[in-house]
Amino acid sequence: MNHRLSQFSKTAGPGILFACTAIGVSHLVQSTRAGADFGLLILGFVILVTLMKYPFFEYSSRYANSTQTSIIDGYKKLGKPALWLYFLLTITSMFFVTGAVGFVTAGFFENLFGIDFLGEWTVVILFAVCVGILSIGKYNVLDSLIKIIAIVLLVSTVSAFLFALYNGPIEPVSGFEPKELWNVSGIFFLLALMGWMPTAVDLSSWNSLWTLERMKQTNYKPKLKETLLEFRLAYLITGILAVMFVVLGTFIFYGSGQELPNSNSDFAHNVVTLYTETIGDWSYIIIAASAFTVMFGTIIAVFDGYSRSLQRTVELIFTKKEDKIRTKFRTFYVIFLIVISAGSLVVIFQFGSNLKELVDFATVLSFVIAPIIAIFNFRLVTGKFLQKEHQPSVLMRILSLAGIIFLSGFAVFFLFIKFLQ
Repeated sequence: MNHRLSQFSKTAGPGILFACTAIGVSHLVQSTRAGADFGLLILGFVILVTLMKYPFFEYSSRYANSTQTSIIDGYKKLGKPALWLYFLLTITSMFFVTGAVGFVTAGFFENLFGIDFLGEWTVVILFAVCVGILSIGKYNVLDSLIKIIAIVLLVSTVSAFLFALYNGPIEPVSGFEPKELWNVSGIFFLLALMGWMPTAVDLSSWNSLWTLERMKQTNYKPKLKETLLEFRLAYLITGILAVMFVVLGTFIFYGSGQELPNSNSDFAHNVVTLYTETIGDWSYIIIAASAFTVMFGTIIAVFDGYSRSLQRTVELIFTKKEDKIRTKFRTFYVIFLIVISAGSLVVIFQFGSNLKELVDFATVLSFVIAPIIAIFNFRLVTGKFLQKEHQPSVLMRILSLAGIIFLSGFAVFFLFIKFLQ
């Protein structure tokens, strides 16, 4: 037993990083909004999309363990056009994704410390801290920080959820009329919710990079089943927490007649109040600190994930000789951190204080991109690029095909509606 625990502790890390990346905006913001606006009606979609996306995240971890290379290396094996397409998709989405996460994080920071006089400088300071931490510490600091954040998140969310179940849902106010899901605005929100539930599919490449970095950090190569177990546990937790946040949003807000605010700091205050109304006013500062910690962990992971993936992509595209890789482009990690922070700040300033519009735009963009990355990941683990014993089961292949059809169908549906507007 002790030996197994020791092996698991050496493997643990990438899945936890994934969970903290996922639980930020998609859970704290989108799942809470979903429950507040549509009640438990939305729960089935949250569970469905989490199930349909699962294979494509798992395949990234599977590929990294089996080949000892990132799945981005795999995209190159599919052909240079595939690698270039991944690169362009990343460039297209990264400023909006990082901007949305950073904007939400700044709101929770302002709420925690009662700061509103800094305005947009809050995000600038926050990004500077993130770039500084990652430039100095990289994975070691990230790995340690995320594990602490994960514990805080689990304890606070589960506690609030249990208290909410005990207290039951609020009584709807007189004359309350629920929002319509099956109109244009409702469908757009549904697509935005599913775009980052549990997170964007194009971020699956980060799992492989973190898996390889964890092996390097611990000097331990886990068996495939160990890597998959660690990821599956993390993915299951993200799914359960998504359900909890929808229930919390439903029990506290649905039927209250209140509209969740568009300002990032006001929204953060309302989310924290959501917890304290179920646990007690005494817990406000604890929950406010926990919520900010969760979002800070998310933005740190997003900066690291995008910088690592861009670094590896640039290496593969522009370096012909393998022996030059890792030496010629090592400093690009820090350069990309700075580029991502600068570009994301431009996006934030462009959207101003419109939190919902920025988040919805970023999440819908991710949903439209999702089918392409899903197909890439599926091809890499079911064809000639992976040994037979490391390939997924028949059941997983069936789920993968269903997931590709599901993601593609909704993406086409969205584009069709958008075109008709």
